[in-house]
Amino acid sequence: MLRHLKEAFAGEDGAVIGKKSRFGVGEQKKITGTVALMKQVSLDVTALVSEGLHELFHKRVHLQLVSTQNSDSANELQGKLGKKVSLENRISKTTLSTGDETMLYSVTFDWDADIGTPGVFLIYNGYENKFFLESLILEDVPDQGRLHFICNSWIYPSNNEEKYRVFFINKTYLPSQTPLPLCKYREEELMKLRGDGKRELKKRDRVYDYAYYNDLGEPTKDPRPVLGGSTEYPYPRRGRTGRPPAEEDPKTESRLPLLKSLKIYVPRDERFSHLKMHDFFAYGFKSIIQLIKPEFKALFDDTINEFDTFKDIMEIYEDGRKVSDSPLLETIKKNVPIEILREIFRTDGERNFNFPMPQVIKEDKSAWRTDEEFAREMLAGVNPVVIRHLQEFPPVSKLEPKLYGNQNSSINKGHVENNLQGLTVDEALVQNRLFILDHHDTLMPYLRKINTTSKKTYASRTILFLNDDGTLRPLAIELSLPHPEIDQLGAVSKVYTPADDGIEGSLWQLAKAYVAVNDSGYHQLISHWLNTHAVIEPFVIATNRQLSSLHPIHKLLHPHFRDTMNINAFARQILINAGGLFEATVFPGKYALEMSSFIYKNWVFTEQALPEDLKKRGMAVDDPSSPYGLRLLINDYPYAVDGLEIWSAIKTWVRDYCSFYYESDEIVREDIELQSWWKELREEGHGDKKDEPWWPKLHTREELIETCTIIIWVASALHAAINFGQYPYAGYLPNRPTISRRFMPEKGTPEFDELVSNPEKVFLKTINAQLQTLLGISLIELLSRHSKGEIYLGQRDTHEWTSDKEPLEAFRRFGEKLAEIEKRIVEMNNDKKLKNRFGPVKMPYTLLYPTSDLGLTGRGIPNSVSI
Repeated sequence: MLRHLKEAFAGEDGAVIGKKSRFGVGEQKKITGTVALMKQVSLDVTALVSEGLHELFHKRVHLQLVSTQNSDSANELQGKLGKKVSLENRISKTTLSTGDETMLYSVTFDWDADIGTPGVFLIYNGYENKFFLESLILEDVPDQGRLHFICNSWIYPSNNEEKYRVFFINKTYLPSQTPLPLCKYREEELMKLRGDGKRELKKRDRVYDYAYYNDLGEPTKDPRPVLGGSTEYPYPRRGRTGRPPAEEDPKTESRLPLLKSLKIYVPRDERFSHLKMHDFFAYGFKSIIQLIKPEFKALFDDTINEFDTFKDIMEIYEDGRKVSDSPLLETIKKNVPIEILREIFRTDGERNFNFPMPQVIKEDKSAWRTDEEFAREMLAGVNPVVIRHLQEFPPVSKLEPKLYGNQNSSINKGHVENNLQGLTVDEALVQNRLFILDHHDTLMPYLRKINTTSKKTYASRTILFLNDDGTLRPLAIELSLPHPEIDQLGAVSKVYTPADDGIEGSLWQLAKAYVAVNDSGYHQLISHWLNTHAVIEPFVIATNRQLSSLHPIHKLLHPHFRDTMNINAFARQILINAGGLFEATVFPGKYALEMSSFIYKNWVFTEQALPEDLKKRGMAVDDPSSPYGLRLLINDYPYAVDGLEIWSAIKTWVRDYCSFYYESDEIVREDIELQSWWKELREEGHGDKKDEPWWPKLHTREELIETCTIIIWVASALHAAINFGQYPYAGYLPNRPTISRRFMPEKGTPEFDELVSNPEKVFLKTINAQLQTLLGISLIELLSRHSKGEIYLGQRDTHEWTSDKEPLEAFRRFGEKLAEIEKRIVEMNNDKKLKNRFGPVKMPYTLLYPTSDLGLTGRGIPNSVSI
């Protein structure tokens, strides 16, 4: 909110608008200030209240300064209180570039020596409506000059539960260094944010608390297991809403009706701004079709729910599907406001359901089918975090043989040695030329369940060879199913090898599609949802419960939590819930979240650090002589190359920041808020893993620096690399299908004969159907967009987020470093020798380019998991 305030506060000469101070020897001293706020506005209306109500408003809003220096025995040794004052004249009304309307009010405080330096102000709202308070700036404070209070919070009418709100100056204090007059305010504010853990939470509440994922299904209609709180289904915690349990099952939280999904509780200051909410409506409500699937089917041609040709798919980008004669349009009109309807159907007649052209087919409509592009996307696509170095051949399984029998790979040397450029398998292993995309062990335990539904898929292993030019070439794909009798009899597998033409070529294209289905499902549920959205939410909660806004680590991490709880809450209502969009569009279906719980069992916090992840996957080895102390096994690995630069820049910034406040390990150990935060994070937020030995103890500066770097990396760069390429790469579903609906055709069957006669149609009948395609594309278009007001890595919403000069200077250097990285990414993308950065589809790798414009850009690193 505050990033645009400079233009609002400053006149032509840059001076802050407001009254001049009137200090003079022997005169009554006054402190003048400027309050920036926004009135409550509806989703699409920004008109201000009438002048009469305006007068009533500012007379009923009172502010009171609190001394940092002097305590008041009558005020329980809290800071001495100044006199209450009201808002005075409205100085200006400014429409910012975000579309928000910010109003500036003058305010004048009496000042005397008993008040000294103010460090807190209290605000009372005697008005009948809430408003958004952005900041208070005080001018010419004796011995201090200009003081800045950053607020960015909704102020509700005062009541018996919360008579006033407390806001601290933008100074930073460790708990042991907090001035005595502020200590009680600091403690009381944290107590309010923790709540009592009992009642149902309402819209105005600011309470942060924990709960299990027990609100995804409905006990009698569509039950789902409770995730979290058990060894069978461990999971990170989510934000508590306090809704009552379902009548049929006390362990399950009752759900809101779908049409009330946007009313799900999150702490008030965690909710989207009204502009972001508008964008979310505008693009998200295209997915209203999930409510009206029967009517939607009437849109399509004579082959119900199927695309007949690739040309049919291209029509959803080029021409759109006409809906003017369908009952769908009338159904949507009844449920969706007109201003949102205009966005849902984005053409002049508001009759077409069409999509932007995905980057992966923008320059070349068929290059996605090549083996080179198939392999390149494992290094520079939307899920570049799974491929690993193959160190033993054939690949072996880590699944328990007593439960699953022999799950080792059936790929043998004969399948691959004719494609190793004259090398033997053993020689290729020694030369670090073999790699694997392995989706076998993660999926096999769930395949029997998944394949009892309408989804039909395999567990896959894909072996790849590193060519001399740095590109990868797929050598073999193994598709596996559980033994038809019992799991303990092991896997039933078949191996496919590359072919360009004939029936072998058609089978190879299908085999790659099954791999893409596995990778897409793993990407959405694990790389994206679990490893960024879900694991970060406990950090958001713990930080607000245990670290005061005065705390340096709170100031460091807070920007990286923006909107996370809100998007996760929406996800529980409409995306990852029983029957939601994930289950409808991703192959594990109703077992999706249960499967992510199974994989969370292997989650290790310290391995979320990029260097540790690369070493774990064997994609890098320690090398003190190499940049960042690592040597990549594939030099042209765009995600890793760009990622290590971003990781290093983040860690340098975190080191500079933390070293300023923590001059020794002892200060880290004795910081009571920091230690309470870390204890609660481990024992509550990720409570199912509280006994794991790999948690840092957080007793040293190095542990603190590494911990904060991991948190910022996951919330910003990792999420960006995983999220914002979804539409550019997967907006064309044949490139990254998310569902397979039938098994590979076998010789002697009608399906095999159809593959011989019409391979294109069989391919399309195997992957996502029409409805699933449009639902899936609608979802990833929403998730891949940058919205108005996004704040990117290296940026803050105000330049005065702290009054400490050294951290501000370190942050400036961080921003400059990121700008250098941007230039280097452009240079590398123009280097013809780096083939993995561009690929056959002529699509440069920009997912870790730090900044972005609005929309579907395929670039930009927002500070937080904000969509």
